[in-house]
Amino acid sequence: MRNHTELTQFILLGIPKTQGVESVLFPIFLVIYLFTLIGNLLILTAIVSYSVLHTPMYFFLGLLAILDIVLPAVTCPKMLFYLSGQSRAISYPGCATQLFFYHFLGTIEGCLYSVMSCDRFVAICYPLRYSLIMRPRVCVGLVTVAWTVGCFHASILTAFTFSLNYCGSNKVDFFFCDIPAILPLACDDTSLAQTVGSAAVSFLVLLFWSTIFLYYTRIAIAILRMRSAEGRKKAFSTCSAHLAAVLCYFAPVAIIYLQPTPNHLVDAIVQIITSIVSPMLNSLIFSLRNKDVKTSLKKVFRKVMHTSQE
Repeated sequence: MRNHTELTQFILLGIPKTQGVESVLFPIFLVIYLFTLIGNLLILTAIVSYSVLHTPMYFFLGLLAILDIVLPAVTCPKMLFYLSGQSRAISYPGCATQLFFYHFLGTIEGCLYSVMSCDRFVAICYPLRYSLIMRPRVCVGLVTVAWTVGCFHASILTAFTFSLNYCGSNKVDFFFCDIPAILPLACDDTSLAQTVGSAAVSFLVLLFWSTIFLYYTRIAIAILRMRSAEGRKKAFSTCSAHLAAVLCYFAPVAIIYLQPTPNHLVDAIVQIITSIVSPMLNSLIFSLRNKDVKTSLKKVFRKVMHTSQE
Protein backbone atom coordinates (compact mmCIF):
# COMPACT_ATOMS: atom_id res chain seq x y z
CA MET A 1 0.00 0.00 0.00
CA ARG A 2 1.60 3.25 -1.17
CA ASN A 3 1.06 6.43 0.82
CA HIS A 4 1.09 9.54 -1.40
CA THR A 5 -1.01 11.61 0.96
CA GLU A 6 -0.12 15.03 2.31
CA LEU A 7 -2.66 14.53 5.09
CA THR A 8 -1.61 13.17 8.45
CA GLN A 9 -5.08 12.82 9.95
CA PHE A 10 -8.80 12.88 9.21
CA ILE A 11 -11.63 14.56 11.13
CA LEU A 12 -14.72 12.40 11.72
CA LEU A 13 -17.79 14.60 11.49
CA GLY A 14 -19.98 11.93 13.10
CA ILE A 15 -23.46 10.64 12.33
CA PRO A 16 -25.05 12.92 9.69
CA LYS A 17 -27.74 15.35 10.86
CA THR A 18 -27.14 14.68 14.57
CA GLN A 19 -25.15 17.80 15.42
CA GLY A 20 -26.17 19.17 18.79
CA VAL A 21 -27.58 15.92 20.18
CA GLU A 22 -24.26 14.26 21.03
CA SER A 23 -25.01 14.40 24.76
CA VAL A 24 -28.18 12.36 24.14
CA LEU A 25 -26.55 9.82 21.83
CA PHE A 26 -23.55 9.19 24.10
CA PRO A 27 -25.41 7.36 26.95
CA ILE A 28 -27.56 5.43 24.44
CA PHE A 29 -24.58 4.02 22.54
CA LEU A 30 -22.62 3.49 25.75
CA VAL A 31 -25.40 1.31 27.19
CA ILE A 32 -25.73 -0.64 23.91
CA TYR A 33 -21.97 -1.20 23.79
CA LEU A 34 -21.81 -2.40 27.40
CA PHE A 35 -24.76 -4.76 26.89
CA THR A 36 -23.05 -6.12 23.78
CA LEU A 37 -19.83 -6.84 25.66
CA ILE A 38 -21.54 -8.35 28.70
CA GLY A 39 -24.01 -10.48 26.73
CA ASN A 40 -21.43 -11.99 24.40
CA LEU A 41 -18.93 -12.53 27.20
CA LEU A 42 -21.59 -14.47 29.11
CA ILE A 43 -22.34 -16.67 26.08
CA LEU A 44 -18.62 -17.29 25.55
CA THR A 45 -18.16 -18.13 29.25
CA ALA A 46 -21.09 -20.57 29.17
CA ILE A 47 -19.72 -22.35 26.08
CA VAL A 48 -16.19 -22.62 27.43
CA SER A 49 -17.22 -23.65 30.96
CA TYR A 50 -19.56 -26.56 30.21
CA SER A 51 -18.54 -29.64 28.24
CA VAL A 52 -22.10 -30.29 27.03
CA LEU A 53 -21.65 -27.27 24.76
CA HIS A 54 -18.35 -28.49 23.29
CA THR A 55 -19.88 -29.39 19.92
CA PRO A 56 -19.42 -27.91 16.41
CA MET A 57 -22.63 -25.87 16.71
CA TYR A 58 -21.44 -24.12 19.87
CA PHE A 59 -17.88 -23.87 18.57
CA PHE A 60 -19.21 -21.65 15.78
CA LEU A 61 -21.50 -19.82 18.22
CA GLY A 62 -18.50 -19.10 20.45
CA LEU A 63 -16.59 -17.68 17.50
CA LEU A 64 -19.62 -15.52 16.63
CA ALA A 65 -19.65 -14.20 20.21
CA ILE A 66 -15.96 -13.29 19.89
CA LEU A 67 -16.64 -11.46 16.61
CA ASP A 68 -19.58 -9.65 18.21
CA ILE A 69 -17.20 -8.43 20.91
CA VAL A 70 -14.40 -7.36 18.54
CA LEU A 71 -16.42 -5.88 15.63
CA PRO A 72 -18.12 -3.10 17.67
CA ALA A 73 -14.70 -2.28 19.16
CA VAL A 74 -13.56 -1.14 15.71
CA THR A 75 -16.00 1.78 15.53
CA CYS A 76 -17.82 2.25 18.84
CA PRO A 77 -15.03 3.38 21.23
CA LYS A 78 -13.90 6.16 18.85
CA MET A 79 -17.52 7.22 18.33
CA LEU A 80 -18.12 7.34 22.09
CA PHE A 81 -14.90 9.31 22.47
CA TYR A 82 -16.00 12.20 20.26
CA LEU A 83 -19.66 12.01 21.37
CA SER A 84 -18.36 12.77 24.87
CA GLY A 85 -16.81 15.99 23.55
CA GLN A 86 -13.29 14.74 22.92
CA SER A 87 -11.25 15.07 19.73
CA ARG A 88 -12.77 13.88 16.45
CA ALA A 89 -9.36 13.46 14.82
CA ILE A 90 -8.10 10.07 13.66
CA SER A 91 -4.63 9.52 12.23
CA TYR A 92 -4.10 8.45 8.63
CA PRO A 93 -2.79 4.97 9.66
CA GLY A 94 -5.58 4.73 12.23
CA CYS A 95 -8.18 5.45 9.55
CA ALA A 96 -6.70 2.77 7.26
CA THR A 97 -6.60 0.30 10.16
CA GLN A 98 -10.22 1.02 11.07
CA LEU A 99 -11.38 0.45 7.48
CA PHE A 100 -9.37 -2.77 7.19
CA PHE A 101 -10.64 -4.36 10.40
CA TYR A 102 -14.24 -3.27 9.79
CA HIS A 103 -14.34 -5.14 6.48
CA PHE A 104 -12.11 -7.96 7.72
CA LEU A 105 -14.30 -8.81 10.71
CA GLY A 106 -17.54 -8.10 8.84
CA THR A 107 -16.57 -10.52 6.09
CA ILE A 108 -15.60 -13.20 8.60
CA GLU A 109 -18.98 -12.82 10.31
CA GLY A 110 -20.79 -13.19 6.99
CA CYS A 111 -18.73 -16.31 6.24
CA LEU A 112 -19.47 -17.66 9.70
CA TYR A 113 -23.23 -17.32 9.19
CA SER A 114 -22.87 -19.36 5.99
CA VAL A 115 -20.81 -21.98 7.83
CA MET A 116 -23.40 -22.15 10.62
CA SER A 117 -26.15 -22.76 8.04
CA CYS A 118 -24.04 -25.62 6.65
CA ASP A 119 -23.68 -27.01 10.18
CA ARG A 120 -27.46 -26.91 10.72
CA PHE A 121 -28.01 -28.54 7.32
CA VAL A 122 -25.75 -31.48 8.21
CA ALA A 123 -27.28 -31.81 11.71
CA ILE A 124 -30.86 -32.01 10.37
CA CYS A 125 -30.41 -33.78 7.04
CA TYR A 126 -27.61 -36.19 8.05
CA PRO A 127 -27.94 -36.59 11.84
CA LEU A 128 -26.33 -40.04 11.97
CA ARG A 129 -23.25 -38.84 10.08
CA TYR A 130 -23.04 -35.43 11.78
CA SER A 131 -20.08 -36.26 14.03
CA LEU A 132 -18.17 -37.75 11.12
CA ILE A 133 -18.84 -34.89 8.69
CA MET A 134 -18.40 -31.99 11.15
CA ARG A 135 -15.28 -33.36 12.81
CA PRO A 136 -12.87 -30.88 14.46
CA ARG A 137 -10.50 -30.74 11.48
CA VAL A 138 -13.36 -29.76 9.16
CA CYS A 139 -14.62 -27.09 11.58
CA VAL A 140 -11.15 -25.55 11.91
CA GLY A 141 -10.73 -25.70 8.12
CA LEU A 142 -14.02 -23.84 7.54
CA VAL A 143 -13.03 -21.15 10.03
CA THR A 144 -9.60 -20.84 8.39
CA VAL A 145 -11.26 -20.30 5.01
CA ALA A 146 -13.48 -17.59 6.55
CA TRP A 147 -10.45 -15.77 7.99
CA THR A 148 -8.56 -16.07 4.70
CA VAL A 149 -11.48 -14.68 2.68
CA GLY A 150 -11.90 -11.83 5.18
CA CYS A 151 -8.21 -10.92 5.12
CA PHE A 152 -8.03 -11.03 1.32
CA HIS A 153 -11.22 -8.99 0.89
CA ALA A 154 -10.25 -6.33 3.44
CA SER A 155 -6.69 -6.08 2.06
CA ILE A 156 -7.95 -5.40 -1.47
CA LEU A 157 -10.41 -2.73 -0.33
CA THR A 158 -7.87 -1.02 1.93
CA ALA A 159 -5.13 -1.10 -0.70
CA PHE A 160 -7.32 0.40 -3.44
CA THR A 161 -8.68 3.07 -1.09
CA PHE A 162 -5.42 4.24 0.47
CA SER A 163 -3.23 4.02 -2.63
CA LEU A 164 -4.99 7.20 -3.78
CA ASN A 165 -3.61 10.68 -3.18
CA TYR A 166 -5.44 12.62 -0.43
CA CYS A 167 -4.38 16.25 -0.60
CA GLY A 168 -7.54 18.29 0.01
CA SER A 169 -10.14 18.32 2.78
CA ASN A 170 -9.64 15.88 5.64
CA LYS A 171 -13.21 16.02 6.96
CA VAL A 172 -14.93 12.61 6.82
CA ASP A 173 -18.71 13.03 6.70
CA PHE A 174 -19.34 9.86 8.70
CA PHE A 175 -18.76 8.37 12.15
CA PHE A 176 -15.92 6.06 11.08
CA CYS A 177 -13.57 5.52 8.15
CA ASP A 178 -15.50 3.62 5.50
CA ILE A 179 -14.93 3.56 1.75
CA PRO A 180 -17.92 5.72 0.63
CA ALA A 181 -16.93 8.40 3.15
CA ILE A 182 -13.19 8.38 2.38
CA LEU A 183 -13.13 8.24 -1.45
CA PRO A 184 -14.79 11.67 -2.01
CA LEU A 185 -11.76 13.22 -0.28
CA ALA A 186 -9.27 11.81 -2.81
CA CYS A 187 -7.62 14.08 -5.40
CA ASP A 188 -7.17 11.19 -7.88
CA ASP A 189 -9.72 9.42 -10.05
CA THR A 190 -11.68 7.12 -7.72
CA SER A 191 -13.67 5.21 -10.36
CA LEU A 192 -11.46 2.10 -10.17
CA ALA A 193 -11.55 2.00 -6.36
CA GLN A 194 -15.33 2.48 -6.37
CA THR A 195 -15.83 -0.25 -8.98
CA VAL A 196 -13.58 -2.73 -7.18
CA GLY A 197 -15.17 -1.97 -3.80
CA SER A 198 -18.74 -2.29 -5.06
CA ALA A 199 -17.98 -5.46 -7.02
CA ALA A 200 -16.15 -7.14 -4.12
CA VAL A 201 -18.83 -6.34 -1.51
CA SER A 202 -21.71 -7.23 -3.86
CA PHE A 203 -20.09 -10.56 -4.78
CA LEU A 204 -19.57 -11.59 -1.16
CA VAL A 205 -23.07 -10.52 -0.06
CA LEU A 206 -24.60 -12.43 -2.98
CA LEU A 207 -22.45 -15.46 -2.19
CA PHE A 208 -23.45 -15.46 1.49
CA TRP A 209 -27.15 -14.98 0.73
CA SER A 210 -27.13 -17.71 -1.92
CA THR A 211 -25.34 -20.18 0.35
CA ILE A 212 -27.64 -19.58 3.30
CA PHE A 213 -30.76 -19.67 1.10
CA LEU A 214 -29.65 -22.96 -0.51
CA TYR A 215 -28.97 -24.68 2.81
CA TYR A 216 -32.19 -23.48 4.43
CA THR A 217 -34.23 -24.53 1.42
CA ARG A 218 -32.86 -28.04 1.87
CA ILE A 219 -33.48 -27.82 5.63
CA ALA A 220 -37.10 -26.71 5.09
CA ILE A 221 -37.72 -29.62 2.73
CA ALA A 222 -36.23 -32.05 5.26
CA ILE A 223 -38.35 -30.62 8.10
CA LEU A 224 -41.57 -30.88 6.06
CA ARG A 225 -40.81 -34.53 5.35
CA MET A 226 -40.49 -35.38 9.04
CA ARG A 227 -43.36 -37.50 10.31
CA SER A 228 -42.92 -36.58 13.94
CA ALA A 229 -44.35 -33.22 15.06
CA GLU A 230 -41.86 -33.23 17.93
CA GLY A 231 -39.00 -33.72 15.47
CA ARG A 232 -40.19 -30.81 13.33
CA LYS A 233 -40.51 -28.60 16.40
CA LYS A 234 -37.00 -29.48 17.59
CA ALA A 235 -35.49 -28.90 14.14
CA PHE A 236 -37.22 -25.54 13.80
CA SER A 237 -36.10 -24.52 17.29
CA THR A 238 -32.53 -25.41 16.38
CA CYS A 239 -32.60 -23.16 13.30
CA SER A 240 -34.77 -20.27 14.46
CA ALA A 241 -32.07 -18.49 16.49
CA HIS A 242 -29.60 -18.67 13.61
CA LEU A 243 -32.20 -17.44 11.11
CA ALA A 244 -33.08 -14.49 13.36
CA ALA A 245 -29.38 -13.57 13.67
CA VAL A 246 -28.95 -13.84 9.88
CA LEU A 247 -31.89 -11.49 9.30
CA CYS A 248 -30.52 -8.98 11.83
CA TYR A 249 -27.16 -9.02 10.05
CA PHE A 250 -28.13 -9.09 6.36
CA ALA A 251 -31.41 -7.13 6.32
CA PRO A 252 -29.65 -3.80 7.01
CA VAL A 253 -27.12 -4.59 4.27
CA ALA A 254 -29.98 -5.20 1.83
CA ILE A 255 -31.41 -1.76 2.67
CA ILE A 256 -28.17 -0.10 1.54
CA TYR A 257 -28.12 -1.91 -1.79
CA LEU A 258 -31.86 -1.60 -2.51
CA GLN A 259 -32.26 2.11 -1.79
CA PRO A 260 -32.70 3.95 -5.14
CA THR A 261 -30.37 6.85 -4.25
CA PRO A 262 -27.57 6.91 -1.64
CA ASN A 263 -28.49 8.61 1.61
CA HIS A 264 -25.78 9.32 4.20
CA LEU A 265 -28.21 9.29 7.13
CA VAL A 266 -29.75 5.95 6.06
CA ASP A 267 -26.28 4.50 5.49
CA ALA A 268 -25.19 5.64 8.96
CA ILE A 269 -28.24 4.12 10.64
CA VAL A 270 -27.72 0.84 8.77
CA GLN A 271 -24.02 0.75 9.68
CA ILE A 272 -24.87 1.38 13.34
CA ILE A 273 -27.40 -1.45 13.31
CA THR A 274 -24.94 -3.82 11.60
CA SER A 275 -21.85 -3.06 13.63
CA ILE A 276 -23.26 -2.10 17.05
CA VAL A 277 -26.90 -3.13 17.51
CA SER A 278 -26.83 -6.56 15.79
CA PRO A 279 -23.97 -7.87 18.00
CA MET A 280 -26.07 -6.97 21.06
CA LEU A 281 -29.19 -8.61 19.59
CA ASN A 282 -27.23 -11.79 18.80
CA SER A 283 -26.43 -12.30 22.47
CA LEU A 284 -30.13 -11.94 23.33
CA ILE A 285 -31.30 -14.16 20.45
CA PHE A 286 -28.96 -17.05 21.19
CA SER A 287 -29.44 -16.87 24.96
CA LEU A 288 -33.25 -16.67 24.84
CA ARG A 289 -33.87 -19.09 21.94
CA ASN A 290 -31.39 -21.79 22.89
CA LYS A 291 -32.29 -24.08 25.77
CA ASP A 292 -28.75 -25.39 26.31
CA VAL A 293 -27.28 -21.88 26.43
CA LYS A 294 -29.97 -20.75 28.89
CA THR A 295 -29.28 -23.74 31.12
CA SER A 296 -25.53 -23.11 31.05
CA LEU A 297 -26.01 -19.39 31.75
CA LYS A 298 -28.13 -20.25 34.80
CA LYS A 299 -25.29 -22.47 36.03
CA VAL A 300 -22.83 -19.62 35.47
CA PHE A 301 -25.02 -17.22 37.50
CA ARG A 302 -25.44 -19.79 40.30
CA LYS A 303 -21.68 -20.33 40.42
CA VAL A 304 -21.02 -16.59 40.52
CA MET A 305 -23.61 -16.04 43.25
CA HIS A 306 -22.24 -18.94 45.28
CA THR A 307 -18.68 -17.60 44.97
CA SER A 308 -19.74 -14.06 45.95
CA GLN A 309 -21.55 -15.36 49.05
CA GLU A 310 -18.43 -17.15 50.19
